[in-house]
Amino acid sequence: MADTQLQKYGMLSREQLVYLFDRFSVLVSQPDVKKRIVDAVSDKQEPVAVTTAIQEEIFLEMRVDPSFGLACLGKVNMTYENDQDLMIRYYRFIANEELACDEAELGPEEFAEKLQSQQKLQEQQLEMLKYMRKFHLDDQSAILEKLHQQMEDANFDSEPSVLSSEQIQEIVRRRVSPLFKPR
Repeated sequence: MADTQLQKYGMLSREQLVYLFDRFSVLVSQPDVKKRIVDAVSDKQEPVAVTTAIQEEIFLEMRVDPSFGLACLGKVNMTYENDQDLMIRYYRFIANEELACDEAELGPEEFAEKLQSQQKLQEQQLEMLKYMRKFHLDDQSAILEKLHQQMEDANFDSEPSVLSSEQIQEIVRRRVSPLFKPR
């Protein structure tokens, strides 16, 4: 295929991005592609190099210059920030890439443990969010601000991404009756 027939300008359309995300998801779930990533790790290569190569192959299928396509991925957040469905698909695409890399690097047992740990964390986060909904919106904002501060302090590690009901009650209590602070 001649290089001039590849898209090199503009921005990838929503349809092109959806195709890329869906195709990538299908490919990285296939055993031969998983083996390809594992083999790269065994050869001391970065798994992301293989997932990037897979994305480049998909771009070629789409008649998009791979370098241009990869550059467009870096602009998805800004270009499509108001398209909630596409942004969800984009973040799922990123998560799929991370999972494919983790699976190759960690091996089956350690990867299964990681998935189980992530699921438990998500369940805890969901319970926290359900509990938070019982409070006034201003209180919810204060709780989320405290959570953000806690995560920032922990360099966005996953463990501090949950507050206990006691911690939430304490945040709300302090908002209702702030401690006297002399000047």
